[in-house]
Amino acid sequence: MEKIGVTPISRRKFKIIEGKLVERGVGEAVIELMGEKATRLVVFGEEGDALVLGVEALEGLGFEVDPVTKQLKKLKHL
Repeated sequence: MEKIGVTPISRRKFKIIEGKLVERGVGEAVIELMGEKATRLVVFGEEGDALVLGVEALEGLGFEVDPVTKQLKKLKHL
């Protein structure tokens, strides 16, 4: 992320799937997906960390994963 100008602004602790706590840098990045842009908090993963675009990031961009088709779809706004 640093190659594209995103730098850590702080460090936070996260519980990983094995239940262990790890500390990682976090920063802010503009994310674009299917024509939608939003500024989101991003985590600076380390070697061996999972590569995941989280639910919060998807919802912030106005998308959700359809549990039946496993495809991205636009959120329906009320």
